[in-house]
Parts: sequence; C-alpha cells; structure tokens
Amino acid sequence: MSVAPSNLSPETIQHLIATAHQCDQMPRIDDHLRHRSVADLWRTLAAEHGDRPWMDYYACKSADEEPTSYTYGEFAGLIDRMAVLLHHEYGIAPGGSVATLLINHPYTIAIYFAAWRLGARVVPINPGESDERVDYIFTNSESTLLIAHESCRDCYNAIHNAMPDHVRKAMIVAQGGDGPREGWDDFVAELKAVNASQPLPAVNDMNWDAEALVVYTSGTTGNPKGVVLTQKQMFADAYAISGWHGIDEHTVLMNVLPIHHVNGIVVTLLTPAFVGARVVVNQRFRPKGFWQKLAKHDVAIVSVVPTLLQFLIEAGEELDLESIPNFRHFICGAGPLSVELARDFQTRFGLRILHGYGLSETVCYSCFLPTTLEWHEHCERMYNHGFPSIGCPIDVNDMDIHDANGSPVDEGDRGEIVIRGHNIMKGYFNNPEANAHAFAHGWFRSGDEGFKVRGEDGRDYYFITGRLKELIIRGGVNISPFEIDEVLCAMPGVRVGLAVGFENRYYGEEVGAYVQVEEGQSLDERDVIAYCQQHLPTHKVPKVVLFGDDIPVTSTGKYQRGKLKHLYEAYKGKQFR
Repeated sequence: MSVAPSNLSPETIQHLIATAHQCDQMPRIDDHLRHRSVADLWRTLAAEHGDRPWMDYYACKSADEEPTSYTYGEFAGLIDRMAVLLHHEYGIAPGGSVATLLINHPYTIAIYFAAWRLGARVVPINPGESDERVDYIFTNSESTLLIAHESCRDCYNAIHNAMPDHVRKAMIVAQGGDGPREGWDDFVAELKAVNASQPLPAVNDMNWDAEALVVYTSGTTGNPKGVVLTQKQMFADAYAISGWHGIDEHTVLMNVLPIHHVNGIVVTLLTPAFVGARVVVNQRFRPKGFWQKLAKHDVAIVSVVPTLLQFLIEAGEELDLESIPNFRHFICGAGPLSVELARDFQTRFGLRILHGYGLSETVCYSCFLPTTLEWHEHCERMYNHGFPSIGCPIDVNDMDIHDANGSPVDEGDRGEIVIRGHNIMKGYFNNPEANAHAFAHGWFRSGDEGFKVRGEDGRDYYFITGRLKELIIRGGVNISPFEIDEVLCAMPGVRVGLAVGFENRYYGEEVGAYVQVEEGQSLDERDVIAYCQQHLPTHKVPKVVLFGDDIPVTSTGKYQRGKLKHLYEAYKGKQFR
C-alpha cells in the first residue's frame, strides 16, 4: 500500500473526498431519493402507513415468547416523544452527538431515529469494547450524552469516573430492575414523564446532509477512527439495497445482528423503513427455533454474518422448505465467508446465500451477488474461484482494483479494492491524516485485497482475498492484532508475542497467539490465556497459543504474522467458547 503525503492541505483533502463521492454508474442520486431527511421519512410513514405493522420485537428470553409489536404510527409517536426528551431534557440539538451503549431493543431504534429527527449524530459503541476505548470514543466524538442499557454495566466503569460533570448519563433499566446507578438518570422514567406537546426544532426538509452516524472502526494501529455518515449517504445505500433485493412495503426482513454495527442499522432497520417494509427484531441471535420464527412471520430476507450460518448448521434443526414459501435468501457479509461453509450451508438447507461486501466507510454494502442468477451460475461464482464472489457493484457506487499507486490492475490480478460513490463517508471525525491516506487517489481505499473477473453477462464480479490492514475479523467484528500484541508483549516471561488471525469455521476467523518465551522462563497456554483474560475483552482473548522461536521478519525487521497462519490449520473446525 502506498502512503499518502502527510502535508496535504485541508482543501486538497476535501477535493479528494469530493472526487470519491462521484459515481459513473449513477451521476445524480437526488432524483432517486423520495425523502429529504429522516424527519420527512417518518412523517410520510406515519401518514401513509400508520396502521400497518412496522416491527415485531423478541427479547429472546424463552422459546415460546410472543413479540412486542408496533405499527408505523405507534413507533412514529415513540420517536417524537424520544425526540422531545432528548431535546428539552438533555439539550440535544442539530449538530449534537448522542453516544449509546445499548442492546437490540425498540428504545435503541427509537433513540437513533429521534436523534436523526433532530439533525444530531448517533455514536453507537460496542458494549464489548474495553473501558479505555469506550472512553476514547466518547471523548473524541464530542458527545454530550451517554445512554446505556443496564445490562452493559460492566462496560462503562472508566467513563463513569472520567466524564466531566456537565456530561449527562442516562440508563435504560428494565421493569423490575435495580434502578439506575448513582449519577445516572432513569431514562425510562424520564420518557414516561415527558410532555410530548413541547415543540421541537423546525426541520429543514433538505437537511439530508446532516451528520447522522459516527461509527468507530478499529485500525491496525492507534485509536479507532470515527466514520462520519450523513443522512443522505445512508438513504443512498438504503435505496440501492432495497432495489437490489426487491425490498418493498410487502417484504418482511429479520434483524439478528447487533444494531451498534452499520449492518444491523442499515440493512434491517433503515432500509425497511425507507420503503415501508416490516421487520422482525431479535435482541440476539438464537439458532433454536430460528426456522419456526421465519415461518411464523413469513420472513423473506435475513442479514447475517458467516458465523451465524455455521451455528445454524450445527444446531441440527430440520427445515421444511414448504413452511417458508416466500423466503428468498440470506444476505451475508461483514466477515470472511469460506467456499467450504457456503457450500455446506447451501447444500444442507437448499437456501441461497447472497454474498456481499462493504465497510462502515461505505455506509454498509457496496456490492452483492445478483439475485437473478440461475442456481448453477450462482454456485459457480460461489465455489469455483477459490473465494466466494462478493458480487457486482450496487447502483450508487463504482468499484475497481488498484495497485499501490492508485492505477487500475488487469482482470484477475490482485490489488486493493477501491470504491467511490454516493454512499462514501463524509470522512473520519477529527482525523485529517486518516482522511489523506484513505482518499489519497480520489477513491476510498478499503485496505482489502481482491481481484475481479468479467462474467459471461458482461458484469465485473469481485472477490476479496485478504486484508492489507491485517485486521482480524471475528464474527464480523474488527479486531486490531496490534492491541493484542501489546498485551502479550507486556506479560512477564514473554519476549515476543504476536496475535494471529486464523481461519475458523464458526467465526470466519479466530484469535491465536504466537509466543516466544524469554530465556530461562517457563510458560504454558493456560498462563497466556489467563493473563490475556485479565487485560482484554473476551472476544479478543487468544483461543490457541503456540510457542516457538522462528518468527518470520521482513528485511526491515517487521514481523510477518501472515506467515504463521498455517500453524493453526488444525483448529479451523473447532468451536471455541
């Protein structure tokens, strides 16, 4: 990968970003977007679809539970009440930031839409992040309010003590719970007491350029970077996703992914709302009873990560295809999908996986396999090229494969996947250096390696082969190996410790550790894992520890962790708890 000049002027960087927002496939997007703001979207939904079902929510506490349901009109009312509370009680105004440490829940969804109704940003934080990273994200995002769910109590110890007095903290406590922690407001009680008749700021119907999301994504070094997405950019991706998959007001989608990630937010929340569809939201994924739930709600599409496909295979529950006659396919991305897993799943259940690819920086998805391929054509693109194809560019963006100098490479040659279009982020929040690097050649540089092949239908089909940035993607969650390296190398008795992402059937990738022990010291796998458990969140703790002295290095002395991956092949099919 080339390195962008560090002395680019702010004007040059903005020019590069503006260039990356151009799209040859669709030069103009404005005429294709019916709604000019989230406020306009929900005003229309309440007026035209008020009595129609919008959401069925499962808390996933029992196999036989009945969902909590909302019509579009009811949920629009909840959004309005939430917006009044955020504005009048917590001072959230256009351009403000609300940070959230929340689970999949109707209130979480309403908070997002209410903040966007006000023209404010939402900063969703993964509850699995460490205290230090949560503290950094909250501070860097300039948020003035943190809303947390009571189940995330263990995730905000540091920020509870570090926050300035002027920052407000609110907790969502379930009915019958112990109440909010000292120093935190009871958000549910505040919502019940709010005077919904209080006025809200006037909304300009053309405020779709308002910043809507700041999603922090892990980098290979340093602190996470805040991806800034506008309402218009999110609408553009929702427009393309709904059109590609034929999602309309008669479609039912199911949400099983965390809605602190763009996949859960955009594919199975914003997109259904964008077209007036219906969504089934789950607090978490449960393989048991999954097929019965699809049948009960006549679900057509579910967005998943590869990990969940493996869990459905392992669950061993039988599927009667006649019980889900209107089911179309699984949308699958956000992590490495192997040919083996794709073949096993499609053969086992006879259902199609619509593989795709995208990043937070491109709102969500940038490409999908076509829905119109015949079965044998679909399987050829999934199985016969060494990697399952991630498909063809969606209408609102262009894609290509570039070399390190920003020049296109020949068909079949490997290079960096680059993207430009209407769904490319506004930039990284307060990070001009990262922006200069990411947009160095007028395209967004993904950091992922891939190639493209021209299909018989005349379209370019893309394939991803690895990550130039060395991120480990476990179950769709980006993990920086350098963060784990730091912990390993700080352990007494360790001379060098490297995190190694290795292929795993259940999570796409798992975290391994390769350790060189100091002379005269004695360590075993249990010692290393126990030490990491004290210093890392569970999902970042190595599951396999190998010991040795032969660590490959470059001519400049840089460790080559990629050359250690083959040592973990024996653990590809093992499920780690």
